[in-house]
Amino acid sequence: MIKILPKVIAFEWDKGNIDKNLKKHEVSSQETEEVFFNKPFIVVEDKKHSLREQRFQALGKTSKQRKVFLSFTIRENRIRIISIRDMNKNEEVKYEKA
Repeated sequence: MIKILPKVIAFEWDKGNIDKNLKKHEVSSQETEEVFFNKPFIVVEDKKHSLREQRFQALGKTSKQRKVFLSFTIRENRIRIISIRDMNKNEEVKYEKA
């Protein structure tokens, strides 16, 4: 199921998550933000990890065509990235079919 996102006005970055995503997965905050503006961008609600707040998972690509999986939440109309990494093979197949 594709989820329609509420109106978002900005990105909100936690210093720890910026550093973690850059160090562990070599994805910069700029690359991460690009994904939200490139097509296709596939978003589903992550009910498994949504115990205290609504979370989403997405498949998308950066402006350099890097295919990524990301997890995020929305707080007060701001996108807050939880994690981002390269897609695995199964995710890439789903993305290519979209």
